[in-house]
Order: sequence, then C-alpha cells, then structure tokens
Amino acid sequence: MKQNEPGGNVGVTRRSFVPRVAGAAAFLVVPRHVLGGSGQTAPSEKLNIAGVGVGAMGGGYLQNCESENIVALADVDHEFAAPTFKRYPKAKIYRDFRVMLEKEKAIDAVVIGTPDHTHAVVALTAMRLGKHVYCAKPLTRTIFEARTVARAAREAKVATQMSVQSCASEAACKTEDWVRSGVIGQIREVHIWTDRPIWPQGLARPAETPPVPEALDWDLWLGPAPVRPFHPLYHPFNWRGWYDFGTGALGDMACHALHIPFRALDLQYPTSVHASVNSVMVPALRGDADENWMRSRKAKYDETFPMASIVTWDFPARENAPRVRLFWYDGGLKPARPPELELERKLAGDGMLFVGEKGVILSGFTGEPALVPMSHGAPFTPPPPSARRSAGHYKEWIAACKGGPKPNCNFEFGSLLVETALLGTIAQRTGEPLAWSAKDMRITNDVNANQFINPPYRDGWSL
Repeated sequence: MKQNEPGGNVGVTRRSFVPRVAGAAAFLVVPRHVLGGSGQTAPSEKLNIAGVGVGAMGGGYLQNCESENIVALADVDHEFAAPTFKRYPKAKIYRDFRVMLEKEKAIDAVVIGTPDHTHAVVALTAMRLGKHVYCAKPLTRTIFEARTVARAAREAKVATQMSVQSCASEAACKTEDWVRSGVIGQIREVHIWTDRPIWPQGLARPAETPPVPEALDWDLWLGPAPVRPFHPLYHPFNWRGWYDFGTGALGDMACHALHIPFRALDLQYPTSVHASVNSVMVPALRGDADENWMRSRKAKYDETFPMASIVTWDFPARENAPRVRLFWYDGGLKPARPPELELERKLAGDGMLFVGEKGVILSGFTGEPALVPMSHGAPFTPPPPSARRSAGHYKEWIAACKGGPKPNCNFEFGSLLVETALLGTIAQRTGEPLAWSAKDMRITNDVNANQFINPPYRDGWSL
C-alpha cells in the first residue's frame, strides 16, 4: 500500500533521503562504534554526535551530550542556529540533514530538535543508516509515523530516546511506586493538566506574505508539509499550534506526564477517545465593535489547535485491574478539586491526580507525590524504590549507544505515549467520540477521521 494509506505497511521504503538500500538490508547496517578496530570508535570511547535542528531545544539537547564529540550540525536557519554553531566551532555545518548524513560517515548518533512535522523523516533516515537517535517529543506528528518509527528502531537495533526528561526523574519513579503500592486502592480515573499553550492557537491563517529571511531555507523547513508562504507565526517558535507543523498543547506536553500512569497502571492502547474544545478566537480587546466582536467569537478556524480542551481516553481492564478513564486538560482548564484537598492547597500549572477507591494521589510532572488530603493522618510507609531508576536522561541514552540497556523513553515505549496523545489531537479536530482499533490502526466509527492518521506528504518527501 501507499504511504498515505492508514492500513499501509509501516515499513515502507523512503524516497529522496539517501540512496535506496534493497530489502531488509536497510536495517542491517551495523553502527561504526559497535565494530571497534583500528581507526574506529570503541564502545568505551566517545561517540560522534550530529545535531539536526539546533537553533532552540536541539541546542539544549546537545549541551547535555557534551561528554561526547559534537562533530556535525544541520539547521535550515543559520541565523537562528548561530549560537549553537559558535558553541561547537569544530563541527561541520550544513543546511540539509540528508547531505550531512551522506557526507559525514563517522557519525554514530543523531540528536533531533526540529519541529514536529520533520521528526519522523529525520529519525528514519538516521536509523536506516545505523545511527542511534535522540529525538524531541512528540516523536512524530502522525500515528502512522509513530508506528513506522517504532518499527524501524526495533529492526535497526539502535539506541533511541525521546526527549521526555521526566522519565528519568526520581519524583516520577516515586509516583509510580506509590500508585503500584495500592495505598489508594484500585484506580479508575487519572487527571492530567497543563498550563500550555503558551503560543497562539485558535487563529486564522495570516494573509501577509513577508519576505523569507536570507539565512532561512524555507522550502527545506517545510519538508513534507504542504506549501505555504513564510510567516513569523510559524517560525521559529509558534509552529506548534498549526495542524500542518505541530501537535498543539496536547502533543507538546502529554508525553511529559503519560509515562507515569502508563507504567504505574500497565496501560497499553486506549479503545476510545473524545474531546471538548474551545475553538473560537477571542480578541485581546473588545472595543466598541460589538458586531465584529460577536462574529469573531463565533469564528471557527480549521488550521490550528483549540485554545483550550478536555480530552478523555478509555483504557480496557487489565489482569486484576479495572478499566481506566484518563482525562487531559489544557489552556488553563483543570479538573474538579478533590473534596479532601485542603482549600489552601493550589493545583499547580502542570499536574496529575490518581483517583483510587481509597483516596487520591496528587503529583506534578516532576514533583513529589502526595496523598490527599496532604495532611493525611493514616499511617503510610512509602514503598521501597523499584528497580527502575536512572543515572540521568541523557546519560542513559549515551550508555545505550555504547551497548548499555535500553533508555527509559526509547522509541518503542515512547511511540505508545505519542500514539495516545495524537489520537487525542484527532478527537480535538473532529469533535466526535472515536472508537480506536489499535490492531488495525483505524478509527472504526468515523471513516473521515482516518484521514488524520496518515495524511499525504508533499511531493518529493516520503517515509
């Protein structure tokens, strides 16, 4: 089947990135560092790391990998990436990641900090060349990409990590331990909220067409996305709110929290999802134009994510555990306060509640867990730490590149979180309850909604 068919083979061959490698041999490339030998990097020595998309978060990721050699950098905007270029003066500089990967044969691993819509094409190109990959969250912009990337990572046998730093935090691990301990009994509800978005959403497409900055290759920035004129509402930061480039507040932040209930409650794929959204534009100042103000209040735009939403997923019962309903809130919305929570206690900008038959656990994405009420008087001895602890988010990936165990947010686990979040973004776009068949990778009750699982790429780009 073709790449843009939801039920297509998730291992489809890409075009136009690197010379095509026939059949399964594409996944049999052995990373250089594994081989060792004369002139090669042994597992105990430093990796040669390349960065793709290094002007913002990507530059920060690289700073956490400076125990290794930063040897090459690719970014479509050389002005925006200039501080990172300056930080690594010995690194070779490129615009096109494909050219970099073709020329720089000594690269062992790739760090990806591009916008969401190019994560998959960069990650797949690197993995199919036998490179280890660290990628910004969410790992992909579509569910089909998530499945494709997870399969490629599994078959290439490279070390992978998605940028969910909280996966390695002691507080997150402790929250998992508390939930698993049974202190609040069986859990049927989990509530997660964030203060995002902190970028514009609920917008109409801009009508202005300002000139493309000289330092920016706009066509390369667009990559597989549909063609549209350059505008600063897209680059360098506000792309997150646009369907074609980002995944909104849900895609941006959910992975920072979902790993906790997924691990603590042994969740897999949800069976259904629905969303309630605020999809109107509210002007900053009403002024005297009442008629125009009311018209703008009713306007609904179909290119950006909503300003606020509540998304609800249902997960089936597991062995000795009941069904779970998971709620997501963004745009300033929060769940109802537990009646046991003291009035002076605030719900932070980001957080989560585990609601059990015997009580409630309140936690942040990276904050310490607490029993509700927080002045809990019943005796409670925290459980001993589980075996799942980390030496550090970036350290565990670097160690895995050198032959160590899988990182905590490897692509196979990370893709499960991403698929759940992206299913929620489809519910945000349709406004309808959706039944999900994970086995078939299809929405079974809304044929039209399946178009969002694997939308077509622009000509010249493919997986």
